Amino acid sequence: MSHTLDIKTGGKSLNEAEKVLIMIHGRGGSAQDIVSLSQHLNVKDYALLAPQATNGTWYPFSFMAPVEQNEPWLSSAVETVEKTVQTALDAGIKSENIYFFGFSQGACLTLEFLARNAQKFGGAAAIIGGVIGEKIDRENYKGDFAQTPIFLGTSNPDFHVPVERVYATANILKEMNADVTEKVYANFGHSINQEEIEWANALIFK
Repeated sequence: MSHTLDIKTGGKSLNEAEKVLIMIHGRGGSAQDIVSLSQHLNVKDYALLAPQATNGTWYPFSFMAPVEQNEPWLSSAVETVEKTVQTALDAGIKSENIYFFGFSQGACLTLEFLARNAQKFGGAAAIIGGVIGEKIDRENYKGDFAQTPIFLGTSNPDFHVPVERVYATANILKEMNADVTEKVYANFGHSINQEEIEWANALIFK
């Protein structure tokens, strides 16, 4: 099984915008939900693209499960992000004007896509997520972010995402020349807080 490409849009139209924000929803969430979150971000001039996961889930098991357990959904999910990026590129948007925002399962998918395709992007905010797999396969991650700003926010503890994986992800992104800022909130819970939104606006959507 694989995901059907279904991209919800918001903000400016692709032919009018110079910047694009790709928003990746979490497990059980929807593209519509995450697009509505954009009203809290400084992205009034951006076109918004939010792919919808088939059945509301990008892959069936934990992101810390062995990769083969999450296939073929995981490969299809990464491909869905690639196609969403390609939609922006095809509209004449440069990669350095493509931005990302992901939450939870969507943050994991965003980070996995970025680490596999490192290049100069506009920036990314990933709230409660890390690269995917029971063990990190560093061989999968190639390229140079050329100082793309990436914000990682998380809660510790988090039921789904161990803080160690967030730190390990930050280290990989830094090795690949990303400008990483990480913030860990004690006992905040599995959601997005106001300060994370403010950090995202200050660092990424400025």
